Amino acid sequence: MDGNRRWADNRGLPRLSGHQEGVKTLKNLVKHVAAAGLKYLTVYAFSSENWNRSNEEVDYLMRLFGKVVTDELDELAQNNVRLRFIGDIAGMPADLQNYFATAIEKTKDNKGLSLQVALNYGSRLELAQAMQAIAADLQAGKVAISDIDEQLIASKLYTRELPDPDLIIRTGGEMRLSNYLLWQAAYSELYVTPLLWPDFTPEEYDKAVTEFAVRERRWGL
Repeated sequence: MDGNRRWADNRGLPRLSGHQEGVKTLKNLVKHVAAAGLKYLTVYAFSSENWNRSNEEVDYLMRLFGKVVTDELDELAQNNVRLRFIGDIAGMPADLQNYFATAIEKTKDNKGLSLQVALNYGSRLELAQAMQAIAADLQAGKVAISDIDEQLIASKLYTRELPDPDLIIRTGGEMRLSNYLLWQAAYSELYVTPLLWPDFTPEEYDKAVTEFAVRERRWGL
């Protein structure tokens, strides 16, 4: 979800207002895809590198994440959305971890859209932690070296309960994955739009899906 700050800069607004607008965009998109029957939507909200931004912006984003989760939780639950968080959540502020735990518990039995929010997420960090978990299992005698395969690695990732993404949409025109789902995106289709995230409407999402539908997926064959 790239481009909140540029969106605000282009309008001469405080950068924090771009994040506020981005939340509105996400809410509209979640409603749209849930109504369309999408099963999984994962959004990249805060990377493990984003801590390097200004203290003012980071503090604001932490407050915003907490506010959005608490304000929107009842509506998400009523609409049968299951909310999950992926990333190094243990590295987030304690109050946010509590909000997240409450949201996960309240929506865990919902069978509609599964909405994953990537927070304090970095794919290299995810893979490093997966390797550490496998190494610990090796040391404990739970697995043998010969047991290490793609399935075992995938079972140690944050996304272990999720299918790999079919389509990755990047707003803001950047032509890179930016440390996002590197393992999981091995055969994902990519769709890049120059639109900044606050301008990404449900209609623009439909355009991406329409293009995806006519692509021939070769799966490396």
